Amino acid sequence: MRHGPVVPRVESALRAMLTEGRWRPGERLPNEVALAAELGVGRSSVREAVRLLAHDGLVEVRHGSGTYAARPPAPAGEGDMRRLLRRARLREVYEVRRALEVEAARLAAGRIRPEDIGRLRDHLALREERAGGDPSAFVDADLAFHRTVVELSGNAVLLGLFTSVLPVLREALVEMVSHEPALPDVSCAHAELLDGLARGDADAAIEATVAHLEAVMELFGSDNDSGNGNGSGSGSDTSELESDNSEKEVAAP
Repeated sequence: MRHGPVVPRVESALRAMLTEGRWRPGERLPNEVALAAELGVGRSSVREAVRLLAHDGLVEVRHGSGTYAARPPAPAGEGDMRRLLRRARLREVYEVRRALEVEAARLAAGRIRPEDIGRLRDHLALREERAGGDPSAFVDADLAFHRTVVELSGNAVLLGLFTSVLPVLREALVEMVSHEPALPDVSCAHAELLDGLARGDADAAIEATVAHLEAVMELFGSDNDSGNGNGSGSGSDTSELESDNSEKEVAAP
């Protein structure tokens, strides 16, 4: 397969096979090992691509039995509509992130202790280490960093709200990393957030948080300007997906 983010390429290849009728509706697809060998990728990439196809209703995963072709892929126009709906949902998720994380950054800047900086550095280092690899692992590292910032705000209600939306947030971010290969790189914004917190500079911490969230929200706004005003919104830390030669292409979740 050509170079680039792996999971989107695997998903595209399998989608094309389904479109061409390689497997009839109800027919079982080869197992992960066989598909991975045919496509020249790892099993985890095949597993994630199948999960995305199942999310779109193109395959049915029957635990203990296998993966089956569900129905012919939708026409291109219908696929575009799904993409628009997915981005609209992500925009809403980022609006929630901005509401919670901007205030968390402001409070944390005034309450953070020297020993807390080390925890944040460790989380950020893990995030960078996982960039370009498995989307779920990267998102988990990214959210660990952001949850720690919220925790350091010292506001139990704010932390409770953030924790309550984590499952939805995680699912949305994994989906975004998997479907949006052109995500902006917000690594610098994360580093600037850490630096602002370390200096106790609330304004800098807020500015870095808004910058990283709005960078991603601009991507969502490009498809549907009506409903996004100035195109600002929440961003999430994401990365592009694992490549066969282990090269990293950091994106913004």
